[in-house]
Amino acid sequence: MGRIGCNINGNLDDTKFSEPMPWIGIYVAAASLTCAAAMGADVIHCFHHRKLWFPCKFFSLNSVSLTLIGVAIKLSVDLNTSMPRCQDQLAKLSSSVFICTIMGNSMPSLGIMENTELFSNIIALGILVITVVVNVGIQLGTGVIYIFWKEHAFIMFIMLVMLLILSFSALPVPTTKHYLEKKYKKKHEIAQKESLSETDTIALEKLKKNLMEYCMMAHTSSPQFVMGRSVTCIASGAFSLLAAITLAEAMLRSYLVRDSFKFCIGESDYKWSTTVVLIIQTIAVVVGTIAPALRWLLAINFRCASRGKQIRKVKLKVEHYWIQSLVEMKEKSLGLRIQNRHCRKLVHETKNLILDLCIAIQSGIVIVSKLITCISICMIAQILVCFDFCKQLKKFIPQNSIMNNESGSESSTSTKLDLGRFVLHLEGEDQLVELMMKNNRDATDHRIRMGKRKQPKHLIKLLEKAAFSNGFQGIKEFDSDEVPSLDSEEPPNCWALPVVTLTSIAVALPDINPYLKKQLLLGVNEGLTYIRLVEKNLDTGRKLRNITRTADFVWLGVDLYHKWLDVDLHKLALQRRSPKDTLEELADNAKNRLLEFNRPTVNGCWKESASKWPIKVLAANSMYRISKTLLLNEESRNYQMSKSLFEGLVIMMSHIISACLSNLQRVIYNKCLTTSIEEREESVRHAAFHLGETDKILKILEQKTFPKLDPDQMACIDQWRLSYKLENPQSYSLPSKSDMFSSGISDLCLSVE
Repeated sequence: MGRIGCNINGNLDDTKFSEPMPWIGIYVAAASLTCAAAMGADVIHCFHHRKLWFPCKFFSLNSVSLTLIGVAIKLSVDLNTSMPRCQDQLAKLSSSVFICTIMGNSMPSLGIMENTELFSNIIALGILVITVVVNVGIQLGTGVIYIFWKEHAFIMFIMLVMLLILSFSALPVPTTKHYLEKKYKKKHEIAQKESLSETDTIALEKLKKNLMEYCMMAHTSSPQFVMGRSVTCIASGAFSLLAAITLAEAMLRSYLVRDSFKFCIGESDYKWSTTVVLIIQTIAVVVGTIAPALRWLLAINFRCASRGKQIRKVKLKVEHYWIQSLVEMKEKSLGLRIQNRHCRKLVHETKNLILDLCIAIQSGIVIVSKLITCISICMIAQILVCFDFCKQLKKFIPQNSIMNNESGSESSTSTKLDLGRFVLHLEGEDQLVELMMKNNRDATDHRIRMGKRKQPKHLIKLLEKAAFSNGFQGIKEFDSDEVPSLDSEEPPNCWALPVVTLTSIAVALPDINPYLKKQLLLGVNEGLTYIRLVEKNLDTGRKLRNITRTADFVWLGVDLYHKWLDVDLHKLALQRRSPKDTLEELADNAKNRLLEFNRPTVNGCWKESASKWPIKVLAANSMYRISKTLLLNEESRNYQMSKSLFEGLVIMMSHIISACLSNLQRVIYNKCLTTSIEEREESVRHAAFHLGETDKILKILEQKTFPKLDPDQMACIDQWRLSYKLENPQSYSLPSKSDMFSSGISDLCLSVE
């Protein structure tokens, strides 16, 4: 018997070597499909959020995507596998076009990379592209690629040009970030001063105005938007479109005029898998070309005047920020320790020569990119005029009056604002200011309208339960000082845990309509979303982190299984006991958990702070104190009937949630103040969505009066409780219109969801 890999005669047996090849083809197709899905998700996301410069959220240049690309281009770099059939040769071409598509699609992602990451990703992509170009060239010489050689040569040229554009577009990224960050800080100071000076403005209207201003600044200084609107990115979009058209031309020729081609007879080792690869990579090219092609088209559309007017001029000038980093590198010494003066001089002059060449290449790329824009305008100007004419005809079609009224009312506030001065732009972008202002204002209004369509209706009904009650008595009443403490130290309260505990008690009550319990659970579930938002953004010291985790843990059991820890609340309700018996059972169960827990103590006290107690101990302590408090209040509140107790619990929860959500305006404002330029735009867009989402909640809260607390105290439930002990509970006043904003100014480093 022969050795493995050899036949009986000892000669090499390679008959089985090609058996796995079809599965390798499937592996290539899977990698291509993953890239296509990520690029498609970016397109859908951008259309949904009206980000028509198509930033990269799901697919960008990084180690993962570069690995996937390396797998997806396997057919292009395969030097010795025969590819005789039509689909085999087209699959070779589609792999090369696929790389061009990826480079054009992911170009905006350069803006969000750090310098080191930017350099390493560009180098990795460069190695990949050069490898493909060299291997395709070898295959053209050896005859592995024997059809579509003109298309391959053209794609190789586009690939190298796009790599050059991508590499040199990365150079000004740190410079533009630094420049726009300085402008942002100046505009930020202006917005702060104006906000503090407007003392007679209603707080909610003031918040909307500030939000529009910060949206404009964050959007126009977004690194991805800066890259997406650059002339090199527009040129990259044109080349991506050309590459896709080249693939389409080759496919149409091969299938429509097949007789003009002479394909070899035989079968590739990849067999049927090349057809799968061709189909998936063609889909990937189509999907991946949407974003770069539309960036190119929208740039042309802006520079084409509507209905045949004169085309706006494109200045063939290289702005300083394109070459600033190279100029600064020329002015710096390399810092090499070379003793010989002539050697140092030679190194210095060589460095300057290389940098001069880079400056010349960079200037050439910018000028050529602007020329491509001019040529594109001349080619498709008339087509865009036709589109403009169709848009005018659309105005005569009757629209839904309700939608028109809604959009009109939403944009009325923003159109009155002078937002042009908050547009952050680079040198040579003066003509883009008006367009950027209009598009971002529309996008912000759209985001607010999206939020309004998703307002928490169940939470709103819950808050309306206490909308006309005087004050927030439930905050004082859910936990009484008369309840004896089981430890020398009590943990601090957070907003979420009392709400979750009160809901658990409400679910355990007998003889309550299941529909009412369901509505309560839905309302609390929506309310906890905003409570978490408040606690995450305003608990800057993370002092309540363990307690908020306790609330999340308990709520998971209550919401999904109707269980408080391991107590079945639904079964407890079916026992039809009196409310007093139910409360006593819950209190006893919680007390037993507290007493049976093995706690390391010193002189009868816990070694560690009460806020760091285990989650189940904190949950039991909350249940014990609240149940005992309700038992103390039983006679005065007439809680003999489950219905009256249930209504009392609902009002109490409504008070606590309302008090917590009084911090929402401050949270929304703080989300506009994130200091990271890469995260700023997304954070402000979330703020706009939250503003629309909580519009009715904020209007409900505007009708209520609040205790005299500063903004930091308003964020803490224990400070609210303390105010009832130190002051007259009937002494209320509206919060100062400038308190929220002045506090937000000092919280620039708050975490962003």
